[in-house]
Amino acid sequence: MTSLERRAAPRFRMQLPLAIRWTDGRNVGEASSVSRDVSSRGVSFLLNKPIESGSLVEIVMTLPHDITLAGPVRVRCLGRILRANAEETSNYQLAAAIDRYEFLRLGAA
Repeated sequence: MTSLERRAAPRFRMQLPLAIRWTDGRNVGEASSVSRDVSSRGVSFLLNKPIESGSLVEIVMTLPHDITLAGPVRVRCLGRILRANAEETSNYQLAAAIDRYEFLRLGAA
């Protein structure tokens, strides 16, 4: 059986520190994590709790020179959680779609 690649943008497997904020309409949360992979359309990361699918999410990360070719670039990504799958550990693998992003000055929150 052959699996088809469904992603619309190439993913880069890299571990970047993430600052994550989310709201599902009832609850607001904030956490730190590390990315598993990143693309221009989404990011995958681990968290010790699930975030409900459809929740709005803000993710701030610094993209390295390897990706930008112009030095490190801090980016705020705004989007929504697509899924949260339980891992064998007590973590959840989350996938977030990026709807829009903005570039920040280094050192900005």
